[in-house]
Order: sequence, then structure tokens, then C-alpha cells
Amino acid sequence: MGSSRILNTYIQQLIETSTPEAPAWNIEKIRAGKPNTWNYIDGCMIKALIELNEITGKDVYLDFADRFIDYFVDDDGMIASYDPLEYNLDNINAGKTLYGLYNITGKTKYRKAMDVIYGQLEGQPRTKEGNFWHKLIYPNQVWLDGLYMAQPFYVQYELSYRDGRACSDSFHQFQVVHDLMRNERNGLYYHAYDSSRKDFWCDPVTGLSSNFWLRAEGWFAMALIDTWELLPANMSAEKDTMRRMFSELVDAMLPYQDEKTGMWHQVINLGRIAPNYLETSGSAIFANAIMKGARLGVLDERYWDYGYKAYKGICDTCMNEEGGRLTLDNICLVAGLGNTEHREGTFDYYMREPKVRNDAKGVAPLVLAYIEVLRHERGKR
Repeated sequence: MGSSRILNTYIQQLIETSTPEAPAWNIEKIRAGKPNTWNYIDGCMIKALIELNEITGKDVYLDFADRFIDYFVDDDGMIASYDPLEYNLDNINAGKTLYGLYNITGKTKYRKAMDVIYGQLEGQPRTKEGNFWHKLIYPNQVWLDGLYMAQPFYVQYELSYRDGRACSDSFHQFQVVHDLMRNERNGLYYHAYDSSRKDFWCDPVTGLSSNFWLRAEGWFAMALIDTWELLPANMSAEKDTMRRMFSELVDAMLPYQDEKTGMWHQVINLGRIAPNYLETSGSAIFANAIMKGARLGVLDERYWDYGYKAYKGICDTCMNEEGGRLTLDNICLVAGLGNTEHREGTFDYYMREPKVRNDAKGVAPLVLAYIEVLRHERGKR
């Protein structure tokens, strides 16, 4: 069975066993035994299904996505279980699904919900450099994850409904991350930055965390390419800068790509240290980002092969069958800095976080990488 057929079967299995109340891919909620809420994990998966509908024309994906998001959004655009005053950038991510669904279905509730989510960004606290705080509970902190969660939604809203007035603000936030969070020696980005330099996990001089976590690096790469794609032609200078940021990051990642599988390690630059492991979600994110970058011309077309190698390696080594059902393995469940669990950001910390299967943080980017493979096969830009 080829990888395309396997993935089609796997996606269908997940849809058949998922509802908005209990999605099979949200392993965090399942483990916690909590009811489902508006969250970024589901946002990743539903966005991938919407894009899969666009490339395949199969209404089963769109119908599921519409029913899923419709469940949370009432007629006034209010979103069940979503509190904008938490100022949590993760909660912005699911809002990306609203653009596609509104354009296709014309449901006014989706347009109103965009305004609700944008209202959070209008009040989002910022660091002294002008970047959004990652969450209210993490004051003065910028995490790479947050760029992916918020910036593409922010730019798309600005271009759709505000004449792009704050697109330069989004670009500024990327520039700050490049200037403050990038290691000039290896070209990689640290997971997080504390502008106040007060939290226990950060360097008291630089404010930076101490390691290069694969999935965070991947979220930032996707943030760059997704936002670059949205920026208008009249921001050519900013697009050139973001092109350079993206291509430099990809070039920085390639020396660490596993020769056999094409994947990357959980802590990127320490692959030879046990018990580091080849991690699925971050590898899938980079597979998608690199192939998309090559398709859009941000990278030379020869880079597509690096992304495809990662995609193929994941399909060959991490897709398995158990009890007659397909599984996607070796997905880091979660990682962050601080909070009551005292997450210190050391190498040992990233090794402590559990590995799971079938979580959308791995499944969704693999679906997006699959879409890039389909586009390549069909010659679509």
C-alpha cells in the first residue's frame, strides 16, 4: 500500500472516530479526561482538512470541518469555551479555519467570530520590544510557537478587513524574534525569550531559554512561510527579508537532518546524545514547510527533495498498524517553559515529556505535507 493510500485510510479512520466533543486526535484532552474546548490542536487538524478538501475536492473533509467548527460558534459569533481575556495566543490558531469556511459556506457567524478573535489581539499585552505575550500567564514572554498560532491569522484579518494597516506590525514581530532569539553560530532559534529576564528558565543576561526544540523551530518556520504567502506585493522589502529568514533557517536545519529517515531529533543539535529521538511532529512540520517553500519559489526547487525525504521517512518508519488500525507514533505530546510543573527547558526536560501516537500536532502537519506532495504531483502552485 503506497503512502498516499495509507494516509487516506488513516485520515478517514480519524474522522470516523471523532466528534467536536471528543476528537480522536486530541490526546491531551483524552489523557486529562476533560471535555473538549476551543483549542489550537483541533485548529491544526481542521485547517489541514479544509486544505485537503481544496486539493482533492472531496466534500467529506469540508463537511466534517464545517460541522466541527459550527459546533463551537454560535449565531452571534461567540465561541464556546473561548475566553479572549486569557490572552492566550494558542487560541488564535483555530481562528484560521474561519476564513476558508466563511468563504465557502457564507455563514455570517464565522465572519463575526473572526472579529471576536481579532479583538483578543487588539488587547494582547506586549513585550517592551512590541511582541505579543505568549499568554497572560506567561508575562513578557515570546515563544516561537506563538508566531505560528497568531501571525497568519493577524495578517489575513488585516488584509481582509483593515486594508493591511497592521501588516508592518506583524513583520516587526518576526524581525524581533530573528534579532533576539536566533543563535548566530548555528542559525537555529531558541524556544523562548523572557523580555523581563525574570523567569527561572531564562538566561539572566539574554533572556533566552537554553535549547533548540524541534517542534517550536518548526512552528516558526511555518509561521514564516504562511505569513510570507499572505503579505501583499507592495511589501516587497519585508517579503525579501522574510524570504531570507526562512531560507537561512532551512539551511541551518539541513546539517541536522537524519541521513537515513530524513527526520530531525527532538532537541535538534544534540542527536548523538541518548535518549534523544527522531520526533514525528516537528519533522512533519519541516517536511511541509520546506516543500511549500520550494513550491512558492521562496526556496530553490531542489529543496523540495529535502522536505519529501522527511515526509517519506515519517510514513515509512512512524506509520504502523495495530489491531487493524493505523497509528502515527513518536509524537512529543507537549513542551513549554515554566508554570507550576517547573519546566526548565533543559535537554533532560525535553526528554521527559511523553511520546504519544495519533496526536494532531503530528497528524495535521503530516497531512499538510501530503497536500504538498499532491500539489507537486499535479503541478499546482
